[in-house]
Amino acid sequence: MPVDKQPYRDAMAKLGAAVNVITTDGPGGRAGFTASAVTSVTDTPPTLVVCVNRANDSYPAFMANKVLCVNTLTPSQEGLSPIFAGMTDHSDEERFTGHDWHTLETGAPVLDKALVVFDCRVTEIVGSGTHDVFFCSVEAVRVGPAKEGLIYYGRGYHTVVAKT
Repeated sequence: MPVDKQPYRDAMAKLGAAVNVITTDGPGGRAGFTASAVTSVTDTPPTLVVCVNRANDSYPAFMANKVLCVNTLTPSQEGLSPIFAGMTDHSDEERFTGHDWHTLETGAPVLDKALVVFDCRVTEIVGSGTHDVFFCSVEAVRVGPAKEGLIYYGRGYHTVVAKT
């Protein structure tokens, strides 16, 4: 029998994870959301997974476009996390204002000066509970100039610094 929801959520808060803004653009429109549920699957071929809540307001755009960009935030970009998480009154379009964006291979929005970006094409979708797991073929990678990353741990944001 599975554990109850709240003890599970409390335990998951002990797993630190990078803070990412996942973006898309195409026939379904431009949209994005905040996610920490992103991980590598394999490097041959380069593949990662992104977990997407089907109740997310941007879900239809991702399903229609089948492309996405994982934009890993730096501490100076922390303010984007609640905006793309839908915790503000920003519309889908307003979420993209105030920062510079461009595109790489897929046409998904790429955040300038992100810690790292993974420009991807969705190749497979597997459902589980309230979420879909998007398997993504990485078509381009860009590493930004920042030396610090942003993680979410213990229900709060924290800065991490790479060893030099």
